[in-house]
Amino acid sequence: METGLVVEFIDQEKVTCAVVQEVKHQRLRLLTETNREVSISTNRLCHKSTRTLDPFLGRTRLVEILRHIAEKRRELSRQIKVREIWEILNTEQEWIDISTMAHFCFSNDITSDHESAVIRAFFQNRMYFKFDHDRFFPISQEQVQRLVEAQQEAERRNRLIERGAAWLKHAFHAANGSLRVDDDPIRFIVDTLKSYYLFDNETPNAQLAKDILQRAEVKDPDKLFDIFVKTGDFSPDENLDLLRYGTPIHFGPECEAHANTLRGKCTDPDFGGRLDLTHLSILTIDGQSTLDYDDALSIETLDDGYRVGVHIVDVGHILQKEDPLDKEARHRASSIYLPDLKIPMLPSCLSEGVCSLKAEHERPAISILMEVDRMAKVRSYRIEPSVIRVKRQLSYFDVNQIIDSDADIAVLYEVARQYRERRLEAGAIHISLPDISVWIGDNGEISVNRINRESPGRMLVAELMILANWVMARFLADHGMAAVFRSQPGPRERLYPGTVSSVFLNYVQRKLLSRFIIRSDPEPHASLGVDAYVTATSPIRKYTDLVTQRQIRSVLGLEPGYTREEIDRLIQEIQQPLLQVSRIQHQRNRYWLLKYLESQLGHKYEAVVLQKKRDAVQVLLTDFMLECEMPISGGIELKPGSTVQVKIQHVSARRNMLAVYLS
Repeated sequence: METGLVVEFIDQEKVTCAVVQEVKHQRLRLLTETNREVSISTNRLCHKSTRTLDPFLGRTRLVEILRHIAEKRRELSRQIKVREIWEILNTEQEWIDISTMAHFCFSNDITSDHESAVIRAFFQNRMYFKFDHDRFFPISQEQVQRLVEAQQEAERRNRLIERGAAWLKHAFHAANGSLRVDDDPIRFIVDTLKSYYLFDNETPNAQLAKDILQRAEVKDPDKLFDIFVKTGDFSPDENLDLLRYGTPIHFGPECEAHANTLRGKCTDPDFGGRLDLTHLSILTIDGQSTLDYDDALSIETLDDGYRVGVHIVDVGHILQKEDPLDKEARHRASSIYLPDLKIPMLPSCLSEGVCSLKAEHERPAISILMEVDRMAKVRSYRIEPSVIRVKRQLSYFDVNQIIDSDADIAVLYEVARQYRERRLEAGAIHISLPDISVWIGDNGEISVNRINRESPGRMLVAELMILANWVMARFLADHGMAAVFRSQPGPRERLYPGTVSSVFLNYVQRKLLSRFIIRSDPEPHASLGVDAYVTATSPIRKYTDLVTQRQIRSVLGLEPGYTREEIDRLIQEIQQPLLQVSRIQHQRNRYWLLKYLESQLGHKYEAVVLQKKRDAVQVLLTDFMLECEMPISGGIELKPGSTVQVKIQHVSARRNMLAVYLS
């Protein structure tokens, strides 16, 4: 290698012409056509010319000559038809040197300029030949086809990015309802961005969405929500969890048709062989808006106690295992109750029709008839397939109003109260916290109500359902029948015996409870204070309750039961859907509570201090049972359990943000 030699190297995806100014070991100091001095290793050269330049011509003159040489070579390279050369040589599966390739490309005498032109042309179009300094290898037809398709896809992708970015910039300034998504490319772009907004990197076209956002200079993907409202893809209060979990809201045509068939069969039901309890004064107690009644109560006075009846609609009499509706119910796992939406586990013509214990309609039931003494101790019980007719449909409010004047209600309440005492004596942990009910009116107005779970009506129902579920668990255990049993180890710490009214103690105690366990055989349930427990009182709303009801039906000889292996598989299958239902309900209630608080900025509310942190405390807004962190200044001492007044500072329901400060 000598000084003055004209060479070329690749820099930033371009072939650059240069002259050697100094050679030192394996490194060269070059002056380039762009009037830059660079130092590179010799192995970076892609072409060495036979031409040399006099170093003493001066820098300006050398650069001028280099530019002339480079332009001449670029002009020659434009004459080369790389694809046509490949069509001639693609069957030659061997390396072709630069000299031979130059002769294929040019008919006249070959110079260094021609060789450089070949390198430039083949480097610019690398679809047809592999490139290795001064030789070339024809790519096979199959590989070329794949490369052509990849290039076309890359070009299509770039067009989508450009169009998507331009549309997005326009969309941010468009008025609500003014964005139309008519053509296919824009629809695809919107769907791609929506999928990325919902599922982040889990979506197949995540990188395309990121590239569109980057080209549109959108740094916060959360801003896309308003765009989707403008396109009509989202409502202003869209429930994103339903979309993320793929939760079905409506039933497909097959399920609806099958439900209507079942409803038709129930117009003239066959209740033969069932215990006729239609003479009993049976009543339901539910919320005022309830339409799916799945449990009812009765009370009979005996000489030395009472016969308490808990009657559960016999869904298994109507819905067979493994039919289309049963599979759909198993997939849904549970009905979902939200402030702005109800998603039933079964179609409404069943859940609010023939499977609902509506007043003055005969219904098949599984009746748990328990004889108890005056202290609510169960002396004996029977579980029977029955036919019942509800006489009264009461709300919790109704029960609270007539508790002192209605004999049946008064006795049921006393049995429930005594049974709770028995549970507490057995070690039950009673958590007494209010429920927060959120209701969205037809005009969109948000109503928030604090519900006292210790009101007579609610306490009565809760305790008698616990009693019935315990009896059904004992019944199944005594018959060696697998079921969906619920158990719970003892708490990590017990803060109080019996009951206390302190919101702080109840709230903290709840956090200290162990997780409940679902299994196919019985174990004690520490919080409830019972030795075995199932939930089987809501077969319209919960699939596990329906499964357990079927196991009871099996013991009663009404149908074949599930095997233990089937129960174990079902438990594994249904836990994830149940967890999703719980999250959907929790998050949606929180969303609407925060939405309500968006209109309460500056308002004062009572809060309980839960925990001290470094420069803040965790507080519970007791009117809404919402936790949030509150910063505190130095010198302010707030102890866990103390009550404070806070002001609402900032709320964003969409971003799940709540900020308060000490009033």
